[in-house]
Amino acid sequence: MRKLTFGMNVSLDGYIAAPGDDLGWSVPSDELFQFWSDRVGETGLALYGRRLWETMSSYWPAADKEPDATSAAIEFAGRWRDMPKVVFSSTISTVDWNTRLVSGDAVAEIARLKAEDDDGHMDIGGATLAAAAMRAGLIDEYVIATHPVLVGGGTPFFTALDNWVNLSLVETRAFPDSVLLTRYETKR
Repeated sequence: MRKLTFGMNVSLDGYIAAPGDDLGWSVPSDELFQFWSDRVGETGLALYGRRLWETMSSYWPAADKEPDATSAAIEFAGRWRDMPKVVFSSTISTVDWNTRLVSGDAVAEIARLKAEDDDGHMDIGGATLAAAAMRAGLIDEYVIATHPVLVGGGTPFFTALDNWVNLSLVETRAFPDSVLLTRYETKR
C-alpha cells in the first residue's frame, strides 16, 4: 500500500494562497526550496488538481533553460519533469511531461492508486483535490511549512471535515526566515 502525503507552504493562519491566489508571501529560502526539491526527487507519483497543474506546468518544464536559472532550479525542473504525475481534471484534454490525465472519480482513482503495491510514496497537491482526499480519509501524512505571516483569507490548507482526524507529530524542523516545518501522520 502506498503512502499519500499532502504538503505545502502554509501561512500561520492556515492558507496556502492569499486572496487573489497570491503566493508572494511563500517564497522559500534556499534551504526550504532544497527540502521541497528533495521530496520531488523521492516521490513515486504526484497527484495534481487542474489549477496547481496549470501553475506548475506553465513554469517548471523549461525553468532550467532560463538564463538566470540557479543550480537548485535546474535540479528541481529536471526532477519535476521526470517525476510520474497524474492530473485530475474534466476541463483539460492533454498533459505532458511524464503525466497522465484522469477525468473520472478522483477519490476512487486515488484509493486505487494507494492500494497498489509500490514502494514509492504519493504526494497530492492542489487545494480542491487534497480536500476531497482529506474528506475521504485517504491522506496518511501532512507536511506543513508554516511561514510567519498572516494573510487573512484565501485558499485554506485544511478543509471542513465530517469527523475528527487524529494525528501524531513525527518531525519538526526550523528553516531560515522563521519557517517551521511540521510533519504529522494520521493515526489509523
